[in-house]
Amino acid sequence: MRFSISVVATYVTAASATINWTLQKAANPTADQQDAYTRIESAMKLAAARYARFTDASKTVRVYYSPGVPTAEANYNGDLRFGADRAYMTERTAMHEIAHTLGVGQTAAFDRNCAANNWPTATPLLRSWDGPTAKINCGGGHFWPYGLNYETEWSETNGDRHVQMVDAMLADGM
Repeated sequence: MRFSISVVATYVTAASATINWTLQKAANPTADQQDAYTRIESAMKLAAARYARFTDASKTVRVYYSPGVPTAEANYNGDLRFGADRAYMTERTAMHEIAHTLGVGQTAAFDRNCAANNWPTATPLLRSWDGPTAKINCGGGHFWPYGLNYETEWSETNGDRHVQMVDAMLADGM
């Protein structure tokens, strides 16, 4: 008697970003620092998880609580700083700043693509959501729509679209 066992494997692929981040903390934090760390960690966890769902971009990000920063700021080298204003310790802000670490407003390629409005991947994606005349606008190191430049732009849909736009911009050579 012979038995045969067949195994059929199904693979599902999904984007999986590796936004590795570490929050630099004081050895003996004050109450203000501890509160900020808790809020920043929550924002960064949510932002990194959303990036993992919609892009395979990778970046190592060093996160700091810097009370002298008015809102938040980040650059291409991977440094991201949140200021003392708790209104900016949100998923939206973390996502916006992660985009800067990936090149938004930080690279010559971003500037060139903006100046020429040359986004062969990102523009069709935008138009699939917003219609055939939709255009990516750039200025001051930012893009819109879906740049999440202000808290008033936040929604779950806009958060998802933000990451997809950044991913498309990366595909376009940002």
